[in-house]
Amino acid sequence: MEIQNKRILMYKWRAYNYLDVYQTFRMFGFEIDFIEQHLPSYDEDEELTFKLLKMMREKSYDFVFTINYFGVVSDACEQFGIPYVSWSCDSPLISMYHESVFNDCNYIFLFDKSSYLFFKELGVEHIWHLPLAVDTNRIDHMIQNAKDLKLYQNEIAFVGSLYERNAYDSLIPTFPPYLQGYLDCAMEAQMNVSGGNLLERLLTDDICMQLERHYRLEKSKRSFSDLRLIFATTVLGFKVAKEQRCSYLLELVKKHQVSIYTNSNTHDLVKIDYRGSVDYWTQMPKVFYGSKINLNFTIPNIKSGIPLRVWDVLGAGGFLITNYQPELEMYFEPDEDLVVFESRQELDEKVSYYLEHEEQRCKIAANGYEKVKLNHNYQNRINKMLQLLQADTSYTK
Repeated sequence: MEIQNKRILMYKWRAYNYLDVYQTFRMFGFEIDFIEQHLPSYDEDEELTFKLLKMMREKSYDFVFTINYFGVVSDACEQFGIPYVSWSCDSPLISMYHESVFNDCNYIFLFDKSSYLFFKELGVEHIWHLPLAVDTNRIDHMIQNAKDLKLYQNEIAFVGSLYERNAYDSLIPTFPPYLQGYLDCAMEAQMNVSGGNLLERLLTDDICMQLERHYRLEKSKRSFSDLRLIFATTVLGFKVAKEQRCSYLLELVKKHQVSIYTNSNTHDLVKIDYRGSVDYWTQMPKVFYGSKINLNFTIPNIKSGIPLRVWDVLGAGGFLITNYQPELEMYFEPDEDLVVFESRQELDEKVSYYLEHEEQRCKIAANGYEKVKLNHNYQNRINKMLQLLQADTSYTK
């Protein structure tokens, strides 16, 4: 891809990190125009298609950019003959299981390496693995100028959703007893595995046939997602995340002071200090900076990648204890940059240990911060992206 105009058209939606990406493109000298619109469907939307084509006719853009993948944007770019660049922050992206993913215009960057390998083997040509990042300069400026840091001090803190509004709880009463029992056992097995996803494999052909009698799969005509993928991620994955997070937090609060920042219903989390939700830009880094221990529980839908929360905690100079993910050791040294747990018992033991060893805890937090500041900032990631785009000469307008 040849970059000539230094101009990008960006579809903006509710992704947390779009401003960091926007500011980095600006730093590289790009002019950026935004287009915003609510999408009932990621696959087709006549209004957004019309707006995109109109703007692309009025100005010469090097490419259209989105955080996460949208089939409707890809199809508009394919129709007009302009490259479409997307960078994922969620996984799996159900929107990618769509015929448009094979459009020649696509340049796709996935933070989860297992997802990248899947689509690469499927035949998607312009696709790369690109981990997420953090802007330590932005966070440093906020922390240094904050007047209210004491309000965000905690012994142990978790920031995130409890996924209590999951589809499983409403669906399960409609399933026969055998199917209920099997799915409960499948989720229990998943909860006992760290850094791996069993759910799709446990949904055997026989179980999927039973599910088809009780669960209506809705998808667009051009989607090639199937019941196994959809049910494992949007139903079981969210339910497992809820059970893991609640059970781990309730275990920790038996011995320690635990705070939670969320917009979820915390009624069942007895004794845990509910501190409301926090704004990603103006408050969340203060929590990470002010808490002795920050927790991360990666939803099992993310098979190998490092979620944005890990980068955010380390970028704020926070001490992090996280569940194991296969890609962590590609970028970090466990017990030197962050701390990893693989079971509820191990989490409890490591929380107790690091609360009692402040010097060691602070050293690990400082190491993690320095590593992401130097190697995992948005300038490095966007520079890598631009290098890959310009090196690929297989697409011509």
